[in-house]
Amino acid sequence: MTVTTPTLSTNEIDEAFLRIKDTVKTTPLERDHYLSLKYQCNVYLKREDLQWVRSFKLRGAYNAISVLTTEQQAQGITCASAGNHAQGVAFTARQLNLNAVIFMPVTTPNQKINQVKFFGDTNVEIKLIGDTFDDCLKEALHYTEKHQMTFIDPFDNLYTIAGQGTIAKEIINQAHDNQIEFDYVFGAIGGGGLMSGVSTYFKAYSPSTQCIGVEPLGASSMFQSVSQNRIVRLENIDKFVDGASVAKVGALTFNICKNFIDDYVLVDEGAVCSTILDMYSKQAIVAEPAGALSVSALEHYKEQIKGKTVVCVISGGNNDINRMKEIEERSLLFEEMKHYFILNFPQRPGALKQFVNDVLGPDDDITKFEYLKKASQNTGTVIIGIQLKYHHDLEQLKANINQFDTKNIYINENKMLYSLLI
Repeated sequence: MTVTTPTLSTNEIDEAFLRIKDTVKTTPLERDHYLSLKYQCNVYLKREDLQWVRSFKLRGAYNAISVLTTEQQAQGITCASAGNHAQGVAFTARQLNLNAVIFMPVTTPNQKINQVKFFGDTNVEIKLIGDTFDDCLKEALHYTEKHQMTFIDPFDNLYTIAGQGTIAKEIINQAHDNQIEFDYVFGAIGGGGLMSGVSTYFKAYSPSTQCIGVEPLGASSMFQSVSQNRIVRLENIDKFVDGASVAKVGALTFNICKNFIDDYVLVDEGAVCSTILDMYSKQAIVAEPAGALSVSALEHYKEQIKGKTVVCVISGGNNDINRMKEIEERSLLFEEMKHYFILNFPQRPGALKQFVNDVLGPDDDITKFEYLKKASQNTGTVIIGIQLKYHHDLEQLKANINQFDTKNIYINENKMLYSLLI
């Protein structure tokens, strides 16, 4: 297939910068002491989690809406989003005093719905429709056509991409002021709008900088598409990294990324959780899963970046506090610190004490103990969760459990069983 030239120019990013500069916050570019020490290089963070709506999405939404004609603005705007794009559209609608109808899946957490209401106030109407984003999008497009409104695409729109590209313009300006030259820029890819804009600008004004796109392992739609040189729709995706879990990337973003992105890193969702917790405890940064992707990628690049200067775009900080328990759980599973088993437990006094003494190590802890059923008068089926202090103790734990019950089931290796029982 012939590689075509991307349709986005740096002039359009420069024009977008002028449109949004009085409304969108210029976010800090900060050298991170902890990450710099950890990876033996200079790590800078572009703090889009400190944007007005706590994500970069405001840039693209504001730019795409502000270029509409007076007639189009008067007719109103729509979008379909379960998160940050919706907040960006809502904020813009209120700033420009436009009517906006925002479609969100019925399954959207209340925290996100409330944030859209807060930013949009009376300028925004929220419609909760469909169990999935695809159902929601279908209704949004139908409604848009019926009411002759303008749909604001979250990533496959030239003006949206140009707005996201203003992040790169800010980074390069801030780096120039401090006499910094970046060897690498890491940024999340969902639909591809962020890194399409960022890579376009970097390749023009800092061509030696390597542009690295970072995707969740369970939703690597851009990597799969570029690898096959065609847009691929993923049938099943892991939606945990909700801000970057997209089944199908845009035509515009695909075209730009396959030309300008130098490499892709696929990050396990569990590793993202570990990064979120690490950033919170070590740097007091509250990053959402998509916002932590760029930092998670540093572990994959730790040899290449030694002695180099890199920048990670922290793309968002809209993390629902109610998810922290799940984030901690996923992190412990990824780090091989928490393990679940189904055991046949003897139905006699002292059985649990024997298990603790004979199976558990001195630093192991039981975090879950639940009877599923009594299999017979002599045994009962039990789910047991064990947290280790050191992941290398796992093999000894497994050996001890096999001696206790030769027919045990290790739940961690069975995702369906884990989702059903844990």
